[in-house]
Formats: sequence, structure tokens, C-alpha cells
Amino acid sequence: MATRTFNLPNLLTYARILAVPLLVVCFFWGGSFDASDNARWWALGIFVIASITDYLDGYLARAWQQTSTIGRMLDPIADKLLVAACLLLLAAGETIKGWSLWAAIIILCREILVSGLREYLAELKVSVPVTQLAKWKTTLQMIAVAFLLAGPAGDKLMPYMTEIGIAALWASAIVTLYTGYDYFRAGLRHFPD
Repeated sequence: MATRTFNLPNLLTYARILAVPLLVVCFFWGGSFDASDNARWWALGIFVIASITDYLDGYLARAWQQTSTIGRMLDPIADKLLVAACLLLLAAGETIKGWSLWAAIIILCREILVSGLREYLAELKVSVPVTQLAKWKTTLQMIAVAFLLAGPAGDKLMPYMTEIGIAALWASAIVTLYTGYDYFRAGLRHFPD
């Protein structure tokens, strides 16, 4: 059991979870959520590395036949923690504001609702597999968050980086809504009433 718990794919998942407080430190280093350009680049670097571990942990677990129960449980939690923490930091720092907050709210609400549905269905011994579109949804969310983490610092290097991030955030919110609907439609078949 210990070897499965501490295999490389699971260690990558644990690292992704540990990246969340590091991102918070980057944004809150000066005592406020007004992150400096340097802090944004550090946050982006941490986020990109954490996002790469999302791909690697699943790939390695399957390739090396090291899948585990804890890995299957923690992998989606790590993804949700990473994206949710970044969205909250970006909203607190006002990179995401106004109508764009609705895109972040849609993403966060869907993640919570689908997690609740999965927990309920697990009690019934029903598994709802992750669809390919849901994997693309996660990738699109991570791309949007990466652009937004660079934010004003990125705008100095490449104009409209924040706007590209906002557009990608809305696109991921639309895909998020669709995949959420898809999960609920699949889950409704298992509701007794």
C-alpha cells in the first residue's frame, strides 16, 4: 500500500496540491493582493509546472501501471484546488472583475456541483467516467488562468494578454456548463425519484 501511495504519479499530484499555497504567497507577499510583476511571473511559473504535473501524473500512472485509489481520488481534487485558488486570487486582485466574474462563478459552481454528484453516485457504486471534453475543459481553464496570472505583467510583453485570458475564461465557462450538464444528465438516470 505504501508503494502505491508514494509512487511518482501520486507524488506529482501531491506536488500540485502543495503548489496552491505557493501561489497564494506569490500574490500576497507584500501584504495585499496587488501582486507585483515579479510575483505574477513566479505565480505563472508555479502554475505552469503544476499544470504539467496534471498531464504527467495520469499518463505515468497508466503507462507504468501504477494507478491507485488515492490517485484517482486526489487527481481531480488537485485540479479543482489549483484552478479555484487561482480564480479567487485573480478576482481578489481584480484581474477578473465585472461581468467576467460570472465566468469564474460558473466554473466554481460547476466544479462543486459535479463533485457532489460524483460523491452521491459513488455511494450508489456508480462511476461516471471523465469524458474527453471534460479533459479539454480542464486544459482550456488552465490556459485561461495562465494568461490571467501573467495579467498586467504579461500585457507589457504582449499586448492584450489579459483580454485573451478573459476570452479563454469565457470559452472555458461555456464548455464547463456543457460538461456539467452532461454529467448531470448521466447522473439523473441513477436518482430513484
